[in-house]
Amino acid sequence: MTATNKQVIFKDYVSAFPKESDFDFTTTTVETSVPESSNSVLVKNLYLSCDPYMRIRMGKPDPSSAALAQAYAPGQPINGYGVSRVMESAHPDYKKGDLLWGFVGWEEYSVITPMTHVHFKIQHTDVPLSYYTGLLGMPGMTAYVGFYEICSPKKGETVYVSAASGAVGQLVGQFAKMMGCYVVGSAGSKKKVDLLKTKFGFDEAFNYKEEPDLSAALKRCFPKGIDIYFENVGGKMLDAVLLNMNVKGRIAVCGMISQYNLENQEGVHNLSNIIYKRIRIQGFVVSDFYDKYSKFLEFVLPHIKDGKITYVEDVADGLEKGPEALVGLFHGKNVGKQVVVVARE
Repeated sequence: MTATNKQVIFKDYVSAFPKESDFDFTTTTVETSVPESSNSVLVKNLYLSCDPYMRIRMGKPDPSSAALAQAYAPGQPINGYGVSRVMESAHPDYKKGDLLWGFVGWEEYSVITPMTHVHFKIQHTDVPLSYYTGLLGMPGMTAYVGFYEICSPKKGETVYVSAASGAVGQLVGQFAKMMGCYVVGSAGSKKKVDLLKTKFGFDEAFNYKEEPDLSAALKRCFPKGIDIYFENVGGKMLDAVLLNMNVKGRIAVCGMISQYNLENQEGVHNLSNIIYKRIRIQGFVVSDFYDKYSKFLEFVLPHIKDGKITYVEDVADGLEKGPEALVGLFHGKNVGKQVVVVARE
């Protein structure tokens, strides 16, 4: 037997900012059974995650540059992190009705072969399932390992988070406050800045679009300098941060969303500060740390249930809203973690 399966198709490689017209929709069919010896699983996709790294996968493959993930194939469905329910299974670790999060297609149903540290069975269902696209999924792990493992924070230190209202930034700020740090975030609208201060407990926040001199804005917020910078933006912001870092400061490089849509990326001019201030800058990829996922859950779940950690989602209803939601990410239209609801069960 077969079922109809709507899909979001990637039309062709993208340069500059992606557009909704870079995607198409198709309706195909999917087999509702899986071969017994295949280890395959048929899943119904419930929630899909919109993430900045997906822009990198839209570019034409360049053999000379390192890539986090394989480029999308023109004419094929895009894929990314999602939350799904198992409909049929030939895999020994999954049975019908199980929930999982991990890589799936942008479609109603996907046939996957579950892999360690690529797909994770959901054991805790007393929290919103959509959290596994964010707070309890890849972005949550990114915030956790980036802050605690890479930044090595200490109580009383000063912490700056760029793109602070996004899926990762909002958590980094809350983790830092729990450590007893002084935390400042930046975002691109008054609504987002207000959210940082009133919802997430940041000590201070500013709208970078309203600051003609980013270095002066940071100096105003950090008169004694920055100990830790959680980097999500790159470009001019990184340049300004380097001028304001303290001696032996740490920078965790999570992303550089300001650069993803530029054909020629901006240079950074204040790099000599790394020497004089003995700054440690470290890039990281969350998939290198998925062996710590159970430790992360042990840490974060009690704080969610106690109300010590809060999370804001920006929800788009329907697979057909997926391209608009994904493209909007690169124009700052989302407020909080961008989620696409494919089905609510």
